[in-house]
Amino acid sequence: MSELIPFTTNDVMARIIKIRGQEVLLDRDVAELYGVETKRINEALRNNPDKFPEGYVFTLQPSEKQEVVENFDRLKTIQFSTVEPHAFTERGLYMLATILKSKQATSTTLAIIDSFVKLREISRNIAALHQEQDKEKQKSLVQRTGELMNDLLLDDGETTETESTVEINLVALKFKHTVKRVKKKEKED
Repeated sequence: MSELIPFTTNDVMARIIKIRGQEVLLDRDVAELYGVETKRINEALRNNPDKFPEGYVFTLQPSEKQEVVENFDRLKTIQFSTVEPHAFTERGLYMLATILKSKQATSTTLAIIDSFVKLREISRNIAALHQEQDKEKQKSLVQRTGELMNDLLLDDGETTETESTVEINLVALKFKHTVKRVKKKEKED
């Protein structure tokens, strides 16, 4: 029996790339996250075409494949593959979760869902900052956005101190959020 490897939103975020204006995970990365071989992901896709309509998954064009190989060192291994990779959108990943049923798949699906939810909230908060006039509400939005970014991008740790500033002018909105973290102490048995 294979060992369950719990993935976090950090693990998922590190694999999300933007292609055709969409945030996606490539079949290779999906397979790694779900603890299966890439061919198993592609079999699920091939055996369930009705579950993956347009907008759920797409096949990279050779030029797109070349672009990701050039821009992401971890994807260099797909350079010589004779098969073009599949890119799963958020909806495609949710649908894939209905097919893959292992404990690892469930854990990974939760991390994927959490990642995309946090990304959407960050986008909404940034858009809202442009509209918000109240300084306290702006500060609250910046604080929450910083917390979400920390959750997505930083390793687990305990936040010991945060500081947020908002600078608004007519041309641009800038925000800075500083976080000081310390590693959580492991619980002793």
